[in-house]
Amino acid sequence: MSDPLIQVDRAISELRRGASVLVCAGETTLLMMAVEGATEEKLTQIRDESGRGPKLVMTGTRAKILGLKGSGAATCVVSSQEPLDKASIDFLTDPLSARVPAPDLFAFSANVAGRVEQACVTLSKLSRLLPAAVIADITSKHDIDAVKVQVSDIETYMNTAADTLNIVSQARVPLENAENARVVAFRPRDGGIEHLAIVVGEPDLNLPVLVRLHSECFTGDLVGSLRCDCGNQLRGAITAMDQAGSGVLLYLAQEGRGIGLVNKLRAYQLQDAGFDTVDANLQLGFDSDERNYLPAAQMLRLLGISKVRLLTNNPIKVDALARHGIEVVERVPHIFPSNEHNQGYLNTKATKSGHMF
Repeated sequence: MSDPLIQVDRAISELRRGASVLVCAGETTLLMMAVEGATEEKLTQIRDESGRGPKLVMTGTRAKILGLKGSGAATCVVSSQEPLDKASIDFLTDPLSARVPAPDLFAFSANVAGRVEQACVTLSKLSRLLPAAVIADITSKHDIDAVKVQVSDIETYMNTAADTLNIVSQARVPLENAENARVVAFRPRDGGIEHLAIVVGEPDLNLPVLVRLHSECFTGDLVGSLRCDCGNQLRGAITAMDQAGSGVLLYLAQEGRGIGLVNKLRAYQLQDAGFDTVDANLQLGFDSDERNYLPAAQMLRLLGISKVRLLTNNPIKVDALARHGIEVVERVPHIFPSNEHNQGYLNTKATKSGHMF
């Protein structure tokens, strides 16, 4: 039997290049395409291959934003009397898409999605695409040449990938603000997304280790964006660990609170239009925070760390590590001055996400 992690990875690759995949559970099979890959030509292809008109599945968050009748479930199947076309799909799933001509939203209704439909949205999220998919029921009469993936493998993918993380490489890397440092690379069994640990000094594993969980941020960490405080938090944490004598910073591949860089840039566009950082994610159909901290807990275990002093302002991280078996003996505040570009962002994190400043 093929490795379930690899099958999900193959499905992700197919969706990202605009192809269709088959999502299966028991006797149910759906032909699925990510909305970002849906062209008029490909919609016609789905109709021809399935023998019926495609449907649209999206998060309940997005359906609620649209005000669709019947929205309220975690995942919704959107239907209408008229066949779905490219313009309607763009309008319903992406608030940044061109809205001319705008469809009549009263013509659409949102029904509670089943398990297979929910897995299609999850697979779109894993692909770092908009959280919606075009789907069509497939019967046994249709023999379609496409990557096939099981719903159970999609549902367990994040946890399985985290559980199978292993250290694959490490090296001494003197840093500008911590010369005695090394970088440790972790990779799951399927060769998927890698996470890194920056180990400063030689932590005493018999004592609680000063630790920070830092989600990668291309804009803040690398190019010095002023829209967030990520760059300051990254370099400030390493400095604090050097001053304390040791510590570990986990650099997690969870850009944009887990929605990916492209979607984060979409969220920035919405913020420029007046939405705050939380509402921008909701407008796109994501939760306010899509991150999973099981990889962080597994990385700490592989480093021999079971007790930490967590450098964070986010109580969710404290709760998540504890839930995954890592004891947080102390929360260490991690605060930096704001600027005119990120003051609203920081205020929203405090008022809506519970960050402590």
